[in-house]
Amino acid sequence: MHTFKKSFLAITTLILLSMGLLSGCNTVQGVGKDVQAGGKAIQRAGQH
Repeated sequence: MHTFKKSFLAITTLILLSMGLLSGCNTVQGVGKDVQAGGKAIQRAGQH
């Protein structure tokens, strides 16, 4: 039963985080722009 609680909590947390991330971008195009911006930020960080 204790393992079930941990699994349930982990899945619930994952779902809530996903909903939060997806609510920030209203369209699939918005998701693409967010991912692209994240990739560019990682590239810039790697260059310094």
